[in-house]
Amino acid sequence: MHKVRTLPGDTEETPKEPPYPPLGYAWYVVGVLMLIYVISFIDRQILSLLVTAIERDLAVSDVMMGLLMGPSFAIFYTLFGIPLGRLADHRSRRGLIVAGVALWSFMTACCAIARNYAQLFLFRVGVGVGEAALSPAAYSLITDYFPRQKLATAISVYGMGIYLGSGLAFLLGGLVIQFVSGTETISLPFLGMIRPWQVVFLVVGLPGLVFSLIMFTVREPHRRGLALKASGASTAVPFRQVLNYIHSNKATFFCHNMGFALLAFAAYASLSWVPTFFVRAHGWTPQAVGQAYGLIIMICGSAGIVCGGHLADWLARRGRTDAKMRVGVLSALGCVPFSVAYPLAPDGTLAMASLAPLTFALALPFGAAPAAMQEVMPPNMRGQAAALYLFVVNLIGYGLGPPAVALFTDHVFHDKAQIGNSLLIVGTVSTVIAAALLVLGLKPYRASMEHLRRWGNTQ
Repeated sequence: MHKVRTLPGDTEETPKEPPYPPLGYAWYVVGVLMLIYVISFIDRQILSLLVTAIERDLAVSDVMMGLLMGPSFAIFYTLFGIPLGRLADHRSRRGLIVAGVALWSFMTACCAIARNYAQLFLFRVGVGVGEAALSPAAYSLITDYFPRQKLATAISVYGMGIYLGSGLAFLLGGLVIQFVSGTETISLPFLGMIRPWQVVFLVVGLPGLVFSLIMFTVREPHRRGLALKASGASTAVPFRQVLNYIHSNKATFFCHNMGFALLAFAAYASLSWVPTFFVRAHGWTPQAVGQAYGLIIMICGSAGIVCGGHLADWLARRGRTDAKMRVGVLSALGCVPFSVAYPLAPDGTLAMASLAPLTFALALPFGAAPAAMQEVMPPNMRGQAAALYLFVVNLIGYGLGPPAVALFTDHVFHDKAQIGNSLLIVGTVSTVIAAALLVLGLKPYRASMEHLRRWGNTQ
């Protein structure tokens, strides 16, 4: 049987590498990081359920809401992600995450005091800056806790936070809206009179300040594969060197980043506008949408990302060096029919049922995708590479996905009731192009794996 050669930091370790931490504790760390990721996505996605109320109270359009759900968060999330990813490569990843959680939780709670669109936009910028600290540091930590053969599964479990958090945002938001429904304003100490949608931001934002403390139970692992100084401190790699390495593998990085970014584009477009679609097209209440869609995201999204990670690791054990990219191809192809089905469904129940397989398919690659990026990068470049991956995926996915739907609705169809056609166009076109790019990226990805082996042998 062909024996796969190992990379620095794999199971077959060099004498200088200590053994991996105990598996039980490694999974505990993943659990803690996943919990924090859940909190981040609750704070990130809660806005999607409040569109109607915010548009009414602040007198804003769909396009302005699209900018609030997308670019206000994504631009600063991506810009700050690069320097924070560099910090994750040579400073305390635990401390970075603690600071990020505290900042984004505080800024989410501050949305409760927003009195106009500009203030709400500014607070959403703060949420994006805080959340930029999490994933580059988390990916780097998990990579140092698990051997390569288990990495996709571990990152997939962490990635479940996307779907558990988004689902809980809809469920909790729906419950809070139901609790305060019929009330025009609510009086709170120190804040005075605020609207019911502002109460939702308080409820989901403040607990994060407490949950940030759980990160102090996580130990910094050994940074695997690094040549260490005599003092034991790792050397930070200049950003130019990271860019040069990426340029030498440019076909791989273009197809990987753009392919997965377009899948994220489709995912965030639906996450942001599906609740409004059901309110406008099928007459559902926000509470009903929150309960049904929240459960689908939590169950189908979580199942999808974990199955994708298991599938990638299973294919890798059978000698497929491009296993993680293959999962992306399967995801994109599986998304196409359901991206067409749910906007065209004749009734709300059938449309909601069609979202279950779509959510599963969209979630499938988002543990494998960052694991693939970690796999083709040298160990001391992983944090910055993760930040660049997140820069592209979030700028295109989260930054452009929600506004794209709004632009079609407001400026192509000129009819808010046509939001289903906007979702149809955005979802179908993006997943078809994503499938093509990921197929084209399979061969370059295999070449990049071999390039890293040769690069490692020369260091």
